[in-house]
Amino acid sequence: MKILICPLNGPRNISEFTYGGEFKHMPDPASCSDAQWADYVFNSDNMAGVVIEWWLHNASSYWFLAERHTVSDQVLRTFDPKELFDCRVDFTPAATSEIAG
Repeated sequence: MKILICPLNGPRNISEFTYGGEFKHMPDPASCSDAQWADYVFNSDNMAGVVIEWWLHNASSYWFLAERHTVSDQVLRTFDPKELFDCRVDFTPAATSEIAG
């Protein structure tokens, strides 16, 4: 049985978690191009070595980050996202044009 340590709930069976993808720094949504935003949303580096990934503890809906070596599958540490984020990003809805018809 593989155990993953949730920073909020402690050691749990890996079946209680959902992988959320690699952590990437978000470009400024107000100034980035559509291509930069699409790259951020849809592409991943998929590199061999130590990466930071998003994980969700399903039972508590708690999102956290894990540093994991992708070759050995060893989790080096798990931590609260507050270690990387110090403010909330607010998104403004995109202006929509009315469809004539």
